[in-house]
Amino acid sequence: MERIIFHIDVNNAFLSWTAIYLLEHGYKVDIRKIPSIIGGDEKERRGVVLAKSPIAKKMGIVTGEPIFQARKKCPNLQVFPANREWYQIESRKFKDYLKQYSPNIEEFSIDECFVDMTGTNYLYKDYVALAHKIKDEIKNTYGFTVNVGIGNNKLCAKMASDFEKPDKVHTLLKDEIASKLWPLDVKELFMVGKKTSEELHRMNINTIEQLAHTDYKKLEKIFKKQAEYLKNASWGIDNSEVNEENYHKDNSISTTRTLKYDTDNTDKLKECLLEQTERVSRELREKKKYASTVAVIFKDKNFNSYSAQEKLDNPTDNTKEIYKKVINIFDKNFKKEALRLIGVRLSDLNEIKNEQISIFDADIEEKKDIEIEHTIDSINKKFGSEVIISASLKQIAKDKKKKQ
Repeated sequence: MERIIFHIDVNNAFLSWTAIYLLEHGYKVDIRKIPSIIGGDEKERRGVVLAKSPIAKKMGIVTGEPIFQARKKCPNLQVFPANREWYQIESRKFKDYLKQYSPNIEEFSIDECFVDMTGTNYLYKDYVALAHKIKDEIKNTYGFTVNVGIGNNKLCAKMASDFEKPDKVHTLLKDEIASKLWPLDVKELFMVGKKTSEELHRMNINTIEQLAHTDYKKLEKIFKKQAEYLKNASWGIDNSEVNEENYHKDNSISTTRTLKYDTDNTDKLKECLLEQTERVSRELREKKKYASTVAVIFKDKNFNSYSAQEKLDNPTDNTKEIYKKVINIFDKNFKKEALRLIGVRLSDLNEIKNEQISIFDADIEEKKDIEIEHTIDSINKKFGSEVIISASLKQIAKDKKKKQ
């Protein structure tokens, strides 16, 4: 059966959702129609442009630049703070609306998701018409616009939704790869960052078509493990499933951190991941649950976000086991480009461990680890959140580094 995936992305979400909130609470002006931005705290590193109105964009204001710099471009610029709680409400509202069309929904971020429509052809004969219906209903019901991309996999659906904005429907099906995907610059390929695209251009690989026809060994020599992704993506190949677990936020625990400085220093990043793993693992134990899936969240200095996740062999609340998986995911997916934010998410939480019974020493060691972790939890709870972090955890990243 041919897969059909929708990628639905809210246009300029933070600005649109803030505009709706203000209008509903008596504000007389739609900030989408004036020079305005959503910005962080100007006194701290978060004092940057998070979202901008179309008028502000025309005046040269770009996402990620400092607010003081944006003000120089537009003296009458209106700055509004982010309203995270409201964004969560709006996000849930529009994603709950989508459940009437398919139960198979994966949250990709707060303002975008994948919807697996595979096997619904007996209900919906024309997927393009359905996409237009969804787009228009969201606009008329909730007051903001979305783009809908349609593909035979998540990669192509995501690429399609980015073709032209706002308030559009686009397709990138397998018979459209050559005509719609290949003419694009390699920098437009999903998950290709600035350093990777610059390296490809240095190799005289400028279009996705040229990338698709480049010898794999040539790519592997430069890009190592990333070469496989580049080759597959250039042909529109993506076998990843729509992961419904990501839709159920109440079945996950996560933490992210905006770093003081953008960095690609792996030791510093792994140090941060260690602290975050300890934090989410402790919360997991407090909830008396076990995690089956671990994810690492990345955001680079250009505000491009990506994440990767893997299943654990057995559900666990063991910090050491979780951190091993975190480091493994990080090593396989970090693009070696400076990050401004990093995070860890545990999902697919269970109240029962469901592990296979074993009499081996490894199980005895794990029980010792858990006893130590519960002791550390008690001390940290009494004296502070990160007073103690097990030395064995710090050793995991060091051991991994020696093997590489």
